[in-house]
Amino acid sequence: MVKNIVIQPAYFAPIAQYAAIIQANSILFETQDNFEKQTYRNRSYIYAANGKLLLNIPIQSSKGEKLLSTSVKINYAEDWQKLHFKSIQSAYRSSPFFEYYEHDLAPIFDKKYTYLSELHQDCHHFVMDALQENKTCSKTKVYTKEYSQDIDLRNWTNPKQNLQLDFPSYIQVFDDKHGFIPNLSILDLIFMEGPNAGMYLEKLNLNHVNL
Repeated sequence: MVKNIVIQPAYFAPIAQYAAIIQANSILFETQDNFEKQTYRNRSYIYAANGKLLLNIPIQSSKGEKLLSTSVKINYAEDWQKLHFKSIQSAYRSSPFFEYYEHDLAPIFDKKYTYLSELHQDCHHFVMDALQENKTCSKTKVYTKEYSQDIDLRNWTNPKQNLQLDFPSYIQVFDDKHGFIPNLSILDLIFMEGPNAGMYLEKLNLNHVNL
């Protein structure tokens, strides 16, 4: 049976989400739901010198109104792109593979995206290129509350969601100070493991979601 997953786009999504993407046969990105704050859609966690560091993308206020995910606009009142890229550089400049991917990553932090969904697309393309993976991806055209055939992983973008996964440790830049931190942004795995990142994602045990 073909395993298809429904998942929300995210800002350099956590490792678990890309493990699901790599292990699935096809991916359906949810684009017709309402945007929820404080999720991985506009935030990401990396491993910095002081431990787990939040990178948050400011979005334009909707004044309490619900917004379709594809209608969410990015707020550039502060130069968050410069801050995020400097934080990533500072965190990973001594990692084994950061220098290899930096050139392809940098344009994402130079381009002024109007909509968050546009940024999601470029982030995903960067990650899939880095992983040397080519997966069938499509976008939802209508909102469906429940799926009977596809595996619904849309709640995985909620940082409070307990995924009940066992993440094998790998070497991290500051693990001598703070130990192993699991399920950070996929960037952490790519910069530390390079070409082996895909193998890590393939082997991550997701049996409880029947992939």
